[in-house]
Amino acid sequence: MPAGYRLEAKLEMPAIVLIGAQWGDEGKGKVTDLLGGRVDYVVRYSGGNNAGHTVVTPDGQKYALHLLPSGALSSASIVIGNGVVVDPRVLLNEIDGLAERGVDVSRLLISADAHLVMPHHRALDRVVERYLGSARIGTTGRGIGPAYGDKVARMGIRAQDLLDPGILRKKLELVLREKNQILVKLYNRKAIDADAVVEEYLGYALRLRPYVADTRSVLWNALDEGKTVLLEGAQATMLDMDHGTYPFVTSSNPTAGGACVGSGIPPNRITRVIGVIKAYTTRVGSGPFPTELFDDYGQHLRKTGDEYGTTTGRERRCGWFDAVVGRYAVRVNGITDLVVTKLDVLSGLEKVPICVGYEIDGDRVTEMPMTQTAFHHARPIYEELDGWWEDISKARTEADLPANARRYIERIEQLCGARVSVIGVGPGRDENVIRHDLLT
Repeated sequence: MPAGYRLEAKLEMPAIVLIGAQWGDEGKGKVTDLLGGRVDYVVRYSGGNNAGHTVVTPDGQKYALHLLPSGALSSASIVIGNGVVVDPRVLLNEIDGLAERGVDVSRLLISADAHLVMPHHRALDRVVERYLGSARIGTTGRGIGPAYGDKVARMGIRAQDLLDPGILRKKLELVLREKNQILVKLYNRKAIDADAVVEEYLGYALRLRPYVADTRSVLWNALDEGKTVLLEGAQATMLDMDHGTYPFVTSSNPTAGGACVGSGIPPNRITRVIGVIKAYTTRVGSGPFPTELFDDYGQHLRKTGDEYGTTTGRERRCGWFDAVVGRYAVRVNGITDLVVTKLDVLSGLEKVPICVGYEIDGDRVTEMPMTQTAFHHARPIYEELDGWWEDISKARTEADLPANARRYIERIEQLCGARVSVIGVGPGRDENVIRHDLLT
């Protein structure tokens, strides 16, 4: 084989990143499902069961996925990467729930290096959040943050440890020396029994053993063989630990850079970054949200858009589209294609505002504020566009959309600096307007 031939082939094989471009819940699951029949692998690279994807199949069935990649409902092989923290109990319940509905998840692989959510993580997450009171972050209480904290502190327990009972017990006993002291002496909670946890998790090991693999090698080989790999993040750009609205963020890096770290795929193999963005804006939990609405319009968006968390059921905070956030997400992720979802929710409004900048202490800014304080003080500057009254759920081409809806999409493109390739006009898998193919 001539020198350089293999490298040239590698560069031609597509790895595609799919990310949320706001505060999450943008509809990434729908996009993954839209592409699922055309990709070979779907890889979840960050987060835990503190987030979820809702996928609606052509026959109208709705599936809520929390740890499994959205590709579980397609023919693609599915991978939980090393950047995910896995609660084995939740994962097995999800596998069983899909199996009961006739969905085959035998194609699942779990990175041996993925860290596990343990009972002490869940206990600490709940008690610390309660202790913070009005200063709480708004976590889901599922132990995700503490699991990532132990990972960084080199005290974590990984999927591969389930395969070695001696290592599992040794690591658990070591970490519980500290965690039980905190639970008992600081928060007056019951100590966690190491024997009971070992027994519980070895039970999980019996079922999870066939799925645990060296997923890095699997994905490298897949790309070398000319297969397409879709990398799917949980949460979204503005919840990124480094690039989001810290401290009101998640505990990982759901941005495009995190896809490499959380999967083991190198940056030069990624050929496209798809950003999913709602036609308006939502977020769950605490933290700044400049365009948040507290009036009838906010209630309208919540009710019409069914804005309730897939994982938590919590009401989502709703607001108008924020182009400052959109442009920031395009730049920090290197987004090549935007997918605008839920455009149909805006039908029937006389005017549709877009936030084009912020007013902060008398100054107008069009870039993301540098400091947490400035972002808390940001007040939206709106540009109003004319709305449309037509039902757009049947639109399948751009020409099917009302002129004002097309102008709204074009303005999003101009303000965010990336082309809009797909427009969601309803919750169903086929309820989309395709402007540009996402894979070519």
